[in-house]
Amino acid sequence: MAQQDRAIRTRQAILEAAGEVFAECGYSATRISDVYQRCGVTKGAFYFHFTSKAELAQAVLDEQVADQFRYFAPPQEPGAPKIQEWVDVTLLVAHRLTFDRMLQGSIRLAVDQGHDVIDRKVPYQAWIEVSTRLLGEAQELGELVPGIDVDTVSEAAVGAFTGVQLLSEIMTNRADVEERIAVLYDLMARTLAMPEVYARLDITAERGKRLTRGSAAHSSV
Repeated sequence: MAQQDRAIRTRQAILEAAGEVFAECGYSATRISDVYQRCGVTKGAFYFHFTSKAELAQAVLDEQVADQFRYFAPPQEPGAPKIQEWVDVTLLVAHRLTFDRMLQGSIRLAVDQGHDVIDRKVPYQAWIEVSTRLLGEAQELGELVPGIDVDTVSEAAVGAFTGVQLLSEIMTNRADVEERIAVLYDLMARTLAMPEVYARLDITAERGKRLTRGSAAHSSV
């Protein structure tokens, strides 16, 4: 059991180091030696867990999708509209982009062009599915204006988030990513939600940080 626990910890350390290096260098410029030296494991220990850079990159993407699902059900205030949860999922991700190097690495892998050795659709498909589900539930509750196609909106929302966070990275090294994403989702929610529902929404740049604290407190109970 101790050996198994150690192997799990080693694999996680490699993934976290890989996220950092991919975030800094991108896929093409990252060397496997950069990763195992970053996390302090031997070359042999690395190859025990991963056989190639492509396998490692795919594992970072897959791990991040699995991790994101912990944030796809943020804590909600009693009586909050369902569309608030749709907003909160994204504000949480925007906040985590300011400090979570593994998330930053997975985002860079997902948007990097020029390599087809990994399935970059994985995180986008997962997010689109969650967005479609939450907007569909909001629609069933009568929170959305009539005629909304939740599938189309979900793909557009995920695409817009991808572009806005990339713009923030280029312009300010993501210093304003929470503000930019809050503005984006406020514009979308204003169009999607019934006026009386929109008036109840909290779409502020600081909400992601508050939700992160709430998630930590909830998980520690």
